[in-house]
Amino acid sequence: MYGDGGWGAQQAHAGQQSPYDGRPQQYPEQQAQQGYGDWSDGQSSYGGGQPQYDQYGHQNSEPHYDQYGQQQYDQQYGQQQHGQQQHGQQQYAPQAQPQQGYDDGWGGGAQPQAHYPADPSDPYGQQAGGYGAEQPDFYGTPEAYPPPEPPTRRRAEPEPQRTDWDPGPDEGEHAFFAGADDDVADAGRDGRGERRSRGGGKPKKRRNGCACLVVCLVLGGGVAGVGYFGYQFYQDRFGSAPDYAGGGNGEQVTVTIPKGAGGSTIGQELKRQGVVKSVDAFIAAQQSNPRGKSIQDGVYTLQKEMSAESAVELLLSPKSRSNLIIAEGKRNAAVYELIDKRLGVKAGTTADVAKSDYKSLGLPDWALNHKGVKDPLEGFLYPSSYSAAKGQKPEDVLKQMVARANEQYEKIGLEGKAEGLGLKSPWELLTAASLVQAEGKTHDDFRKMAEVIYNRLKESNTETNQKLQFDSTFNYLMGQSKIHISESEINSNMDPYNTYTNRGLPPGPIGNPGDEALQAALDPTQDGWIYFVATDGVDKTEFAKTHDEFLKLKDKFDASSGD
Repeated sequence: MYGDGGWGAQQAHAGQQSPYDGRPQQYPEQQAQQGYGDWSDGQSSYGGGQPQYDQYGHQNSEPHYDQYGQQQYDQQYGQQQHGQQQHGQQQYAPQAQPQQGYDDGWGGGAQPQAHYPADPSDPYGQQAGGYGAEQPDFYGTPEAYPPPEPPTRRRAEPEPQRTDWDPGPDEGEHAFFAGADDDVADAGRDGRGERRSRGGGKPKKRRNGCACLVVCLVLGGGVAGVGYFGYQFYQDRFGSAPDYAGGGNGEQVTVTIPKGAGGSTIGQELKRQGVVKSVDAFIAAQQSNPRGKSIQDGVYTLQKEMSAESAVELLLSPKSRSNLIIAEGKRNAAVYELIDKRLGVKAGTTADVAKSDYKSLGLPDWALNHKGVKDPLEGFLYPSSYSAAKGQKPEDVLKQMVARANEQYEKIGLEGKAEGLGLKSPWELLTAASLVQAEGKTHDDFRKMAEVIYNRLKESNTETNQKLQFDSTFNYLMGQSKIHISESEINSNMDPYNTYTNRGLPPGPIGNPGDEALQAALDPTQDGWIYFVATDGVDKTEFAKTHDEFLKLKDKFDASSGD
């Protein structure tokens, strides 16, 4: 493998017999090329203390000196050689005819071929055989050391090969971190050391810098991620919730709190409107306030960027409420006017919407298609608090009210209890409740008033002949609220809502009854009341069972009013 002689070694010519076939070496008569030895047979070219022989077999007894002035006769090797001669183990190598005038610093002039004797300390491990005997090729095996090269061609001693399991001098650092290139890594795997091609290929870039950068980025990202999530965990468990400071930035905003909303729902709406900075801050402020749980539904006027504590306090203050409050017994005409003012729209706008779009506002089927009804929505604008502010549409507000009425009527079972009271439909029951609300002066009067209505509607009623004779129905017809109405005026008006001239209930409700009037209509007294008179003309109502008792109450009323 090492006999290429690329640096001037003597090459055997064709036809020259090898000295290792057991026969004497034949030396052709030719000029030998100046060199340093034939590396193909593993023989050393720099002479030691062995005697030199020319091409005729004569011994050259002159000592040879190298360029450093040292005699190349080693006493040790000379003694060993002498011992070997006694045992017939003299080693000879083919000699080349010296050529004068060539010296490259390795040796002056022609360099005779000499061989070291066999010795255990021989760095090349050679054992010389007898003259002419076959010599083993110690450099032709994979385990052999490469032959020495001349000083001008010698290369630095390669670093010992390290395998994956051999840490080497870098204290166990893997080749990936030590910057080993691909050739070294491959050589370590196949056991061939660090042999590389002698070609002029470009060296591969070392990757230790990139590897370290990648590792640093991965580790740094992991540390940053752990730190971030750790901070978030700490904030969630132990940190205070984000919150604004102060009572707001002066920019007003309208917030609608739905019915039955809890702290989380309210906080989300406030955060969405920019009032508070976080839901958690609002919940904490609400829980710390003794009245925090009493926040009611409705429309509120707040400011943006308020502290959670300030927002809770303002929600509990009546000053912030923008709700439209509908009182019990209020007629629809009055409700429409309130909605127009609250929404800032032209007067009559809401009434027009109610008249044209009432079928699309959520009325139940039993409230539709009744003859002679002045307003189909009458009785369905349930008395309560509603969100109504500028920017909203009238139909949206009306839908809220109708939905609230439906919810309440279903809750009390209005539809299923009408027949048990001698009424034909829930529509009649709702109408009766509106009359209870309009005629009753106090809540204590409601159940007695309901009994009066049912008793007068009975076919067996001979006292009024099934006529209710309520001033409230005539006032609704006229759009007024009078106490003193002349008999001539009442008796001359034949409108269906005039219960003086028409039997039974009016075509529909005459107002919006509240919960107490509805409950009274569902549960009237059973005392036989059929007459009633507001004896003081204002708040006090007295009831009678017979016509004679009624006349006495009428005189009492006239006396109190000065008639």
